Amino acid sequence: MARQPRLTIPGYPHHVIQRGNNRQPVFVDDRDRETLLELLTAYAASNKVAIHAWVLMDNHFHLLATPSTDTGLPLMMQAVGRRYVQLFNKRHARSGTLWEGRYRSTLVQTDRYLLACMAYIDLNPVRAGMVQRPADHRWSSHRHYIGLVQDRLLTPHPLAWGLGNTPFAREAAYADLVQQGIALDQQRALTESALKGWALGDRSFLDALETRTDRRMTRGHAGRPVSRKPRDPDR
Repeated sequence: MARQPRLTIPGYPHHVIQRGNNRQPVFVDDRDRETLLELLTAYAASNKVAIHAWVLMDNHFHLLATPSTDTGLPLMMQAVGRRYVQLFNKRHARSGTLWEGRYRSTLVQTDRYLLACMAYIDLNPVRAGMVQRPADHRWSSHRHYIGLVQDRLLTPHPLAWGLGNTPFAREAAYADLVQQGIALDQQRALTESALKGWALGDRSFLDALETRTDRRMTRGHAGRPVSRKPRDPDR
């Protein structure tokens, strides 16, 4: 089934995926990864986009972000994408495209899927066989949420703050949430919804979104909340 036109609505969290062309690596080394994070930090601030979670893989990256305006997310992604390719090509003496076309994204229902999407993003390196535990992967927001580092790129969502009354309680609760994992059907729903542009949420959420646009929000029902045992990497 064809991918839906991309939709951005301010105030809602969006799961974003940007892949390399033909699944080629988009990061050669840590300097490339640091460059992308610096660009995201700058352009998220200037376009009023709150980044709640992120992970850098070898040939793609994921974000969970809430824009404050209709244009904030696309402008941020366009600016980051263009500037990163310029710097990447100059540094590695190459030319031509790097990305697999435009980024892909979808809206996710906050109370039902935001924490599940954060866990899904954190578990990407584990599913891909890159590390044994999410904390072993330096290039994600997971280490911030379990108290190992401070990440200035991030704006924690109120649901993440609501996991506990103290930093230690929040960190422990979040680590346990990710340790539990997510069910395979929900993992697939999170991947497919972003790649195909289908909004992810329950019927009342989808109906509310449809009142704000002239397109359908999904091709079917949306799965269930955080459970356990992910597989099926989306590399």
